[in-house]
Amino acid sequence: MIAGSRQLGATRMRSRQGFTLIELLIVCVIIGILAAIAIPKFANTKEKAIVAAMKSDLRNVASVQEAFWNQNQTYYAGVIPNVAFSFVPSPGVTITIINSTAAGWSAKATAVPLTNTQCFIFYGTTPPVPPATADAAVACN
Repeated sequence: MIAGSRQLGATRMRSRQGFTLIELLIVCVIIGILAAIAIPKFANTKEKAIVAAMKSDLRNVASVQEAFWNQNQTYYAGVIPNVAFSFVPSPGVTITIINSTAAGWSAKATAVPLTNTQCFIFYGTTPPVPPATADAAVACN
């Protein structure tokens, strides 16, 4: 009887030395579900960071435009970046001056192909550029 119980114990020990196929499949399914939840969240976070950089760049353009106006009594209307206009946008962001007069200006920020979102700002008497409807406030679509 002692010899038989030793064999039974040895058989039990050998059968418990690893994971069953069902256990491995359950773990794989759980990891797949977690990945399906996490990956879109990270992609959305990257786009939000790019849009935040575009908004920040437009606010910085507003500051540089005011400094330019104080020196020249008109707003800058050329290409950005330029030596005459001391502003360099964030990597991947393009700033375009849409309209510029001595009494106001408007600009657009894009980051193609990183995002399809566009941000706008206007200042002074220049016509508003939708979705920007408040003077000196950045708005994106």
